[in-house]
Amino acid sequence: SSSSRILLNGLAGTTIKHSQGLRQGDPISPLLFVIAIDPLKQILDVATRKGLLLGIGGFGRVYRGTLLVSKVEVAVKKVAHDSKQGIKEFISEVVSIGRLQHSNLAPLLGYCRRRGELFLVYEYMPNGSVDKYLHRREGKPILNWAQRWHIIKGIASCLVYLHEEWEKVVIHRDIKASNVLLDGDMNGRLGDFGLARLYDHDADPQTTHVVGTIGYLAPELGHTSKATPLTDVFAFGVFILEVTCGQRPVNPNLEDSQVLLVESVLEQWNKGSLLDAVDKQLGGNYNADEACLALKLGLLCSHPFANARPTMRQVMQYLDRDMPLPEMTPTDLSFQMMTIMQNEGFDQFVMTYPSSTASVDSTSVLTVGR
Repeated sequence: SSSSRILLNGLAGTTIKHSQGLRQGDPISPLLFVIAIDPLKQILDVATRKGLLLGIGGFGRVYRGTLLVSKVEVAVKKVAHDSKQGIKEFISEVVSIGRLQHSNLAPLLGYCRRRGELFLVYEYMPNGSVDKYLHRREGKPILNWAQRWHIIKGIASCLVYLHEEWEKVVIHRDIKASNVLLDGDMNGRLGDFGLARLYDHDADPQTTHVVGTIGYLAPELGHTSKATPLTDVFAFGVFILEVTCGQRPVNPNLEDSQVLLVESVLEQWNKGSLLDAVDKQLGGNYNADEACLALKLGLLCSHPFANARPTMRQVMQYLDRDMPLPEMTPTDLSFQMMTIMQNEGFDQFVMTYPSSTASVDSTSVLTVGR
């Protein structure tokens, strides 16, 4: 796009050309630019000195930097390249997001693969990630209810696009609060496509390693090892609950019935006090109808049985009030998720719950540390 070209032309001494040379079953996007390494190294040097580290993912670090000429801020991801997984993630992200265009995606502007180093350059999202607001990291203010509702609907719209509206099916595989970034207008932007998989609309997803973040992983992944649109729906359901409740998906420090956020919300509903699950930091200032819908929809999306989950298009219809939620009681959704997860091979998943993305061999899913 013209805006991307303007941003990238701000890199002093950068040679911008059409991307070539990377393949993962698909040509690299002509919309992306190959960026010279020296300006990126300068950005990282400054960011390291000034402590401008934005985040650490499973396969790389993200730094904040400024284009030397235009003074436009960007986020530069230096991908860990000491393993095949890091390179696979780099290629996956370039192939996946490079040709996607949606207002709720974090824009990838270009990339660099030189001298054994891998870099991705994104448009900088000035308001950081959603999780920092929910869990009050770095002194972030509280997100009000209108902002939360807007974020939920925006990411839902983005997932409809990824699953149904683009030329291929895109499975994100790592939907979580820390991968939803906020732009200058507090719009949610889904980022980090390093684990994404693409396949044709009339094809079946391929078996692969189980990857993702504990707490957001659908239980069927333990035995099928197949990421599908419905495994993304599961993660999105957990995301809805996290945004609505202001609680992490897994909290090993709480009593058994509250370790999993989904079961904690179900317990409140069983008591007839579903809205007590809403984030206490809101001080009661929220739309009760929207919050009730968000909680019930989050539970429905994170149902342990894939066929019971709605598609993302149905989710969008529920959020837009174009279609009522199916009649549900807490008994219908009382599924003892902990037991189901363990039966599906996710042994001790609470004990091994990490803060970042995990790549897990499907033959020994999350049993590390036994």
